[in-house]
Amino acid sequence: MYVYDQIDQLLVDERVTQFRGQTTRFLSGELTEDQFRPLRLQNGLYIQRLAPMLRVAIPYGLLSARQLRRLALIARKYDRGYAHFSTRQNIQFNWPKLESVPEILGELTEVQMHAIQTSGNCIRNTTTDHFAGVARDEIVDSFVWCELIRQWSTFHPEFAYLPRKFKIAVNGAEQDRAATFLHDIGLHAIKNALGEIGFRVIVGGGMGRTPVIGSVIREFLPWRHLLTYLDAILRVYNQFGRRDNKYKARIKILVKELGVATFAGRVESEWAHLAEGPATLIEQEVERIRSRFTRPQYEHLNADDATYQARLSEQKAFAAWAGRNVHPHKVDGYAAVTLSLKKSGLAPGDLTADQMEAVATLAEQYSFGELRVSHEQNLIFSDVRQADLHDLWSALRDLGLATPNIGLITNIIACPGGDFCSLANAKSLPVADAIQQRFDDLDYQHDIGELDLNISGCINSCGHHHVGHIGVLGVDKHGEEWYQITIGGNQGLTRPGAPAALGKVIGPSFARAEVPDVIETLIKVYLERRESEVERFVDTVWRVGAEPFKEGVYGTHHQARQDRRAA
Repeated sequence: MYVYDQIDQLLVDERVTQFRGQTTRFLSGELTEDQFRPLRLQNGLYIQRLAPMLRVAIPYGLLSARQLRRLALIARKYDRGYAHFSTRQNIQFNWPKLESVPEILGELTEVQMHAIQTSGNCIRNTTTDHFAGVARDEIVDSFVWCELIRQWSTFHPEFAYLPRKFKIAVNGAEQDRAATFLHDIGLHAIKNALGEIGFRVIVGGGMGRTPVIGSVIREFLPWRHLLTYLDAILRVYNQFGRRDNKYKARIKILVKELGVATFAGRVESEWAHLAEGPATLIEQEVERIRSRFTRPQYEHLNADDATYQARLSEQKAFAAWAGRNVHPHKVDGYAAVTLSLKKSGLAPGDLTADQMEAVATLAEQYSFGELRVSHEQNLIFSDVRQADLHDLWSALRDLGLATPNIGLITNIIACPGGDFCSLANAKSLPVADAIQQRFDDLDYQHDIGELDLNISGCINSCGHHHVGHIGVLGVDKHGEEWYQITIGGNQGLTRPGAPAALGKVIGPSFARAEVPDVIETLIKVYLERRESEVERFVDTVWRVGAEPFKEGVYGTHHQARQDRRAA
């Protein structure tokens, strides 16, 4: 866990004092709505469909038990007793009162948290692999590099008013669990032939109304040049990015218009003025950041705990949970555990204040007082002894957080949609609930196998529907809510031969009530077409193409509509 130094604390304290004064002036009428808007956005405060929404930063998804307890207090004292974890590894409060927001920000500073740069045209929260520091395939601990980027980017005067919001992801392992090809900048740690550490630099990825897979502009960037090279990319974007049309303002549009080679050339030209400059990293600076992180004191344990293995043999329910929600750890005798926030009947990513407090206690008891937020809207205990897994499972089951569905169809990623967001065309949460109810049989889910299902309430793609194996997008059709279906998306290289990919629309959209039937038909086609039980849904789509799925869906629903008319 990163521990603030004096400068970190002073920075967030002064920001709260500043925003308290700005809010007072707005409420007294001294500031107009137009004057206040950029000020509140700089502090993560949105005005949504029904109420303000406050987005709190969880840098690179890392939380302490103490911080989670404070979030629980805020949910209970200033909101409606719950909060929502987002795909950016942040947390959102959907019902705070405007006049209470400075008090909430003050509560956050006491536990080394803030809402800085969680909105606006700036560099947003840098995200990373939720198994950072414990993954067996790790090349570097990406938390250290994310913190370097956080300190470099926070209040960076040159990048406080970019053409559009800007998102960076860092992956420190061989497998890409951070979706680096789908960010404005993706950084993938690698080793060169000499064993030296560096980063593959990917630029111009993103989702939204113009989804794009990012392009590699540098195969190997030595680690010490990381910040100067990021500076060069941002300077090129700041100079040439469009400001006349917000829909054309993201860096992916600039890369596409210039061409990858031309864009890369301009970055290299800009970097020529920055390389070896003051922002060039040295080992002492990296070590300074590394030393600010607390580290678990692991015990020397056997690779396979005998009691754990016995419990797996004895209890089917425990074994099912361990098979989906327990993950390998680089230290013998330990495991990482995913707490599923996707129980059927509940909004994906939501957690109550009571659950937060209970999870904080469990983190202290079983995982060195730390936890992580994944971009799949779940929580992770990264350092659990195998011997403790059964007791932890029992406690999580009592809390409703032990659903064994990680990687399965009901582990749905969904934005808040039209229930909250003023930008949404359609609701996401009722659709997610209907799909979860349809596939609530865990045996059926395991028969289907690994499948990512993502739902967005509008084209902004906060639910990452473009990269779902099955994606659902809410669209407005003559003032009514309809849903477009895509298949074949993939978030990144989480297994060999499975690169990042954008889903393809299968055809005309569907009414909300039809969506579960459509999903079920897609699954039936997949089960009929797959070559083996280990071939995933997305692999089958890539192998046979979309046509069989289209025929299955539209043939079925055309016949169903004819039958209803005849009746």
